[in-house]
Order: sequence, then structure tokens, then C-alpha cells
Amino acid sequence: MLKVEAIDVFYDDLQVLWDVSFEVREKEILVLIGANGAGKSTTIKTISSLITPRKGSIHFDGVRLDIVPPHETILHGVVHVPEGRRLFPEMSVEENLIMGSLQRDAKAKRKDTMDHIFDLFPRLKERRKQLGGTLSGGEQQMLAVGRGLMSLPKLMMFDEPSLGLAPILVHNIFDMIKRINVEGVTILLVEQNVRQTLAMSNRAYVLENGRVVLEGASQNLMSDEHVKEAYLGI
Repeated sequence: MLKVEAIDVFYDDLQVLWDVSFEVREKEILVLIGANGAGKSTTIKTISSLITPRKGSIHFDGVRLDIVPPHETILHGVVHVPEGRRLFPEMSVEENLIMGSLQRDAKAKRKDTMDHIFDLFPRLKERRKQLGGTLSGGEQQMLAVGRGLMSLPKLMMFDEPSLGLAPILVHNIFDMIKRINVEGVTILLVEQNVRQTLAMSNRAYVLENGRVVLEGASQNLMSDEHVKEAYLGI
């Protein structure tokens, strides 16, 4: 579904990704794991066309994403749920959700999609008129995910969805991601909570210092000595 091929990515003169390649298969959960500064978020931003690679290419369902402007990636079914939620704090919950459904197809199905999101997240329905900036951290994460779902994505990319949340909320967020996947949405997950993400995903790639150093089935990587020592504390 998504194919990233040999991308080099820079911030001005500073190179942060070297020859990164990986694939995301339709309807799977794929996770990118790595320490802070490994290049995980940069990879997601590059797929979203927020950064243009100097070398390599990115294809999604036959479309070359690395040459389209950022606002067009959503038209092809690619949604980015960013680190830190990035809500519109002075807009209500309902208005934030509407902002996720501005493209034509999503707009036509807005009411039905919003009803579905309120079924997924009853708390958001209770707070539909409340300002996004006044929600708790967990509620804001629900809203960020709901806003992404409003665009009817084929692929959802999550950047550190558990960041700053209490452990019980982290569990809820991962359950929510699994449910979205079961409903047919392909997931690309960037997350530092390695144990939980490997347990819930199909496959994984390990990024270290801007390079892919390991890849494979998630269950196999959980037993890899390097992964156990570097990321699982074993």
C-alpha cells in the first residue's frame, strides 16, 4: 500500500535520514520504533509531504506522494495524527471534527462519520460543544484521532499517540488504534512504548540514527537480543 524507497532527508544542511526504505501492507499495523532522535517523526512528516526528501521516492496506492503538496496527501487517503495532538483550541469538539472533513468525499458523508466517531468515543459526544483546548489530555487525543477519521482515511499515521498520557489512558489509546484497524484502516505507528506496540502490531522496523537497522514480524523482534537489550530493558 505504501512504499518508501531509499529516502535521504535533511533539515537544511543536517542529514537526518539515510537511505530509509520500508513498506506498509494493506490493513496491517506497522510500527516504527527507535529512540528519541532516531528519525521516526521525520519519516512520518516526509510521508505527509511536510518535508521533501533529497533522494528516493514515496508511493501510496500508485500515487507518488513525495512530489505532491502537503494539502493533497489527504485527498489520496493518507492522514497524519501528529505528536502533541495539534488541535484548534478555541474551536469546539464538533468544530474540530468538521475541520477533518473539508475534502469533497468526506464532506458528503460528514454526518454519518461524526455519528460513528461519537459511537467510538462517547466522551466526545458528551463534550461536543466544549472547546478543544479545555479537554483533558486523553480526551484531546481522542479528538485528534476523531478528526483524522473524519477524512475517511485509507492509511492513518500516528506519531507518539501515548505521549504524556497516564498508563490507563495509554492502554485505551492502543485499544482504539486496534479497533480502527479492525474496521479496515491501515495503521503506521510511531511510538516509544516498544513493548505494547510490538505486542499489537504485525510488523516493525527499527530506526537508529536515521537508518533502518532491523525489520521483521513484531513477535520475532520481541525475541531479538538487540531489541530486548536496547528497547525492552531485558
